[in-house]
Amino acid sequence: MDRVNADDLDWDETDRGDRVGWRRKRLAAAADGDDLGCSLYELPPGKRAWPYHYHAGNEEALYVLSGEGTLRHADGEADLRAGDYVALPAGEDGAHRVINDSEGPLRYLAMSTMRDPEVLVYPDSDTVGAMAGDPPGGAGERDVDAYFRRDDAVDYWDGEEG
Repeated sequence: MDRVNADDLDWDETDRGDRVGWRRKRLAAAADGDDLGCSLYELPPGKRAWPYHYHAGNEEALYVLSGEGTLRHADGEADLRAGDYVALPAGEDGAHRVINDSEGPLRYLAMSTMRDPEVLVYPDSDTVGAMAGDPPGGAGERDVDAYFRRDDAVDYWDGEEG
């Protein structure tokens, strides 16, 4: 059994401008977890986490520790508050984005299966991502880590010998 304490881990910070940014502690990676990922997130007031997306192969879940916010999901939006647990299945029904539209910080755990390879879909930008070698949330290097607009798709045989 490997155990870590969140207080002993440093925050990784992501800042993508005025509206997107968060702090994250990769709990499962620090405890050498393989098949189940878990990260502690802190979303400052007025910020949003990852773009609205869903995973083709991995299930995710959120558990709100403190604060309030909004979850954008496949059927619209829902309030988030401390104690809420949200299951996000693989596929379009699990599409999501966490938004902190409150006055204080929003802290939550994000958990996921760690299946590799993975395809992600971003409905707002009509893009897809493909990754292999390390699953989403992993800390390793990937053999494939690419994102494409769906309009850039080519036929299976395009450029191949027939």
